[in-house]
Amino acid sequence: MVARSAGRSPVWLVAVWGATRLLLLLLVLKVLVFPGPDVTSDVSVIYRDWYEVLRTGAFPSDDVTWQYPPAAAFAILSPALLPFLEYATAFFVLACAVDAAVLALLWRAGRGSGRSPRGAWVWVVGVPLLGPTVYARYDLMVTAVAVAALLAAGRHPRVAGALAAVGALLKVWPALVLVGMEGRRPWVAAAVGGAGLAGLFAVTMPGAFAFLTFQRERGVEVESLGALVFHVARHFGWEGGVLLNYGSMEFLGPHVDTVSTVSMGLSAAAFGWLLLWRVRAARSPGPRSPRSRSPESPPRPPQPQPQPQPQPQPPESSEPRSPESQSPGSRSSRSPSSRSRFAAHTAADAAFVAVLLFTVTSRVISPQYLVWLVGLAAVCRCFRASRMRVPVALVLAASLVTVLEFPFLFADVVASTPLGIALLAVRNGLLVAAALVGARALWRDTVRRGPAGGRPGTSGPGISRAPSADSPATAG
Repeated sequence: MVARSAGRSPVWLVAVWGATRLLLLLLVLKVLVFPGPDVTSDVSVIYRDWYEVLRTGAFPSDDVTWQYPPAAAFAILSPALLPFLEYATAFFVLACAVDAAVLALLWRAGRGSGRSPRGAWVWVVGVPLLGPTVYARYDLMVTAVAVAALLAAGRHPRVAGALAAVGALLKVWPALVLVGMEGRRPWVAAAVGGAGLAGLFAVTMPGAFAFLTFQRERGVEVESLGALVFHVARHFGWEGGVLLNYGSMEFLGPHVDTVSTVSMGLSAAAFGWLLLWRVRAARSPGPRSPRSRSPESPPRPPQPQPQPQPQPQPPESSEPRSPESQSPGSRSSRSPSSRSRFAAHTAADAAFVAVLLFTVTSRVISPQYLVWLVGLAAVCRCFRASRMRVPVALVLAASLVTVLEFPFLFADVVASTPLGIALLAVRNGLLVAAALVGARALWRDTVRRGPAGGRPGTSGPGISRAPSADSPATAG
């Protein structure tokens, strides 16, 4: 009873959030010292230098560490909103405020039928697992935009698309939240909004897209999945080494280009799988049929109840109405094979899997990347019907290991000690497992088997499992 009350009451949620965020603020403000290298120097030195350049109306295109899309300028310039505070302090305070805003969104999204407060708890617990790094990078602000886009997808698809476009111009990856959104409206809004904002930056601020060249020339970062090859190879006479390159610690030397190419190939394969999933899921029959219950009815009744309904309801009979008795434009006039398998939780599940796939195949897996996954995991757990329970748990475990490898034991990682290699192997292994389990769950939840895989005596594309408890996403 106590556990259930803690899960539902915002008092416990706010109390735990307040205690953990106070600790994070004390760490980034250096009242308390976290072991390892100083993670706040990115804000107090690098971000501050960029801030001075951006204030002049130009991008720091001569600085190779500037590897971000043009809307990142909003995050770097945001401390100007608090002119009475020193730059780094203002940045940390704003990061905490954005953190609170995400919590409010998740708590509101977790209320109601078919929803769960577990999403808010994932955020409250997951963010501090990453240590002070999470407040010392602007990735938390990007994650907030992606979370807002996913939560808006059901009722406000155009707003969701516009937010996805803003997020993509902040740090590219939020474009992936579109992959599971149904209908054309979010995609059109994203394309129009993104093109307009990008064009505005290109016209008004020189060097808006210089980051594309810098990203192309990056090597293999020491925390990435591909870097494990060189960590082990160093113990067998590999002649390369680790150097600060384009703002991060990267491997340079023989065969680095080969591993980098393989990583990009795996990313291309991940994109291909997502495209295949999107096509197959969009063509698969939807979760509702003439035999299925309406979203408003009680969850999984033991048998259909033949009672007269005062309001229109899906027919209880196993016989679908004839096409002549249905209006061509109505939602019920669609045949089961014309409805997609997208439900309210599908957009969140698909975005989570997409970002997981591109994270594990990337040439760079910086610690702050985990806050992306924690944010998307939290949105997934707002839906009781989400199939991402196990992948979310794996990501939270990976977050805990991440704070051990950076900043706590980062020297061991850079030196490729057995302890450093073990930490990376465990963290990256957890992320790979989460990606594979999540991809399999997403496919099984949304893509029906073809006629050959259907049950005997069925027609069309086969029979899928029982429909989801949540309502279908709004179609565009």
